[in-house]
Amino acid sequence: MVKSKRAQRMDRRHKRGKLGGGLNLVSLMDVFTILVFFLLVNSADVEVLPNAKEIQLPESIAEDKAKETVVILIGEHDIIVQGVPVAKVAEVMKMKGNDIPELRQALLSQNDRVLRKEAQEDIAGREVTIMGDKDIPYRLLKKVMATCTESDYGQISLAVLQKSADKLDEAGQLSVAR
Repeated sequence: MVKSKRAQRMDRRHKRGKLGGGLNLVSLMDVFTILVFFLLVNSADVEVLPNAKEIQLPESIAEDKAKETVVILIGEHDIIVQGVPVAKVAEVMKMKGNDIPELRQALLSQNDRVLRKEAQEDIAGREVTIMGDKDIPYRLLKKVMATCTESDYGQISLAVLQKSADKLDEAGQLSVAR
């Protein structure tokens, strides 16, 4: 049987409707591209410091972000530079003076490996970050900091947990870290 032109056109139209809708991949790729760029831009702003469970960092309202530097971790039993134990805390506390020879040697060996090219020549630009429990003795912290300055590190940063500046202490006063 011969169909009229109108009947043929209607059959073609009905067949197109039965195929189902297609997925527009161009707009889907645009969404994923925007998502990837968003994640790349926002993830580059964070530096992850090594985490030690036995260390409880002090809190501060400082807003400066940590930079990539040599990290000294003062644990309960060891002093660790870039993940390598260099000295025992008990032995350091028994030492006379403020110099820790093992720490100084480890810091001097880090100059070529970790520091940026600009900081290798510029002593004032060399940076070190000290991570220590908030309850470590001041004498120990003083010895570590003195050894850092003797090892030609001009800038010393202390790792802290950031807290909100508008938190109030028990007396209702604004607590500010200086």
